Amino acid sequence: MGKLRTLYEFMMAASVAQARWEKEMADNIFRNKKRLLLLLVLLSPILVTSLLGAADILGGKKAYAPSHYTPIVFWASTVVGFAAGLITGCIGAGGGFIIAPALMSAGVKGIMAVGTDQFHIFAKAIMGTVLHKKLGNVSVALALFFIIGSIIGATTGGYINRLLYSKDPVLSDAFISIIYAVILGFLGFYAMYDYFSTRRKIKTGATSASQGAHSGPIGTTKLAIRLQQVPIPPIIKFDEDFGGRQISAWFIIAGGFVVGFLAAIMGVGGGFVTFPMFVYIFGVSTSTTVGTDIFQIIFTAGYSSLTQYAIYGYVFYTLAMGLLIGSLIGIQIGALTTKVVPGITIRAFYALTIMAGFFNRVSVLPDKFRSLNLITISKDVCDIIIFVGNILFWGAIGLFGFWVVFSFLKNIKTLREEG
Repeated sequence: MGKLRTLYEFMMAASVAQARWEKEMADNIFRNKKRLLLLLVLLSPILVTSLLGAADILGGKKAYAPSHYTPIVFWASTVVGFAAGLITGCIGAGGGFIIAPALMSAGVKGIMAVGTDQFHIFAKAIMGTVLHKKLGNVSVALALFFIIGSIIGATTGGYINRLLYSKDPVLSDAFISIIYAVILGFLGFYAMYDYFSTRRKIKTGATSASQGAHSGPIGTTKLAIRLQQVPIPPIIKFDEDFGGRQISAWFIIAGGFVVGFLAAIMGVGGGFVTFPMFVYIFGVSTSTTVGTDIFQIIFTAGYSSLTQYAIYGYVFYTLAMGLLIGSLIGIQIGALTTKVVPGITIRAFYALTIMAGFFNRVSVLPDKFRSLNLITISKDVCDIIIFVGNILFWGAIGLFGFWVVFSFLKNIKTLREEG
């Protein structure tokens, strides 16, 4: 149980770091008139073509487009981005986990959902990053070797996704759904346990109801100390301002491989596990981690989304822009709402949305396995299971979105006074 708890805390720390990064990117875009103007320029032709019902023009290869694409799918992607942004801003974690499953539920093929999601993250990174503020904290050596590993990992993950899709699109969808089901299931069940555990502590007065949505591991780990003592060349030196530390480049390359592989497989962005990996496994200081992570995510997300998906036609640019604009707005509203709602309620909704994503992906697996002739089950039964999974998923997301927006509008006067 202890090891599972540690793994959960590590994954939560990764999710929190990704949410923090997304919030920073959104703030950088909204606070800069030039960036906002660039966003409008990029969106205007897509909005026009979507209204005219001709959004296929700006999509990838038509053969890879959603099976029943209509302009409504673009607006659906905006809603999905908005919901993910609300979760990211309000909960501070987990928003990116629902994008690919939501797009797949809306009729987008799994490989295109992954490629499109990752491209939208790359676009957000390009528009929102302010490198000159962080360059002083970047460890060039760490970033260089990490990028080498992430490129190899992204190439491997992208190749596996494309190989499975070429063999059988159903096999590809099943593979992506299984990956998401495992991760969301683990996070969701532990989030439920965390919620009820915290609720009991609140009743006994052991903790405060205003506590945030999550907590993470604290302090330098024994693993980091051990890895830094392994003398396998080449050796990278970093954190000179903190007395100086060193680690074998091979560990950094291996870490980059894991991040790049997960990014290419899930489309969740190159920075998903970088922060906790650097801090808790490699023992890198927080300030160096932040600068190096922002520096490398552009290369990792850019390389993966462009070379592994976009050039093969697995990115639907209209949907990517819908995700971008929806998430930028949702993050702002979600972040403001946290000022007027109790933390324990946020914990409950985090657990609810993650579990809904888990059930949604699990619900499609019987039909995928049936199509692959792995199990014998009737199509009608599969359709019922999928229908229930979609009701649970969209119902939970809709309930959460309504609650956040309602709380925001209800307290808008208070928020203005605080602002």
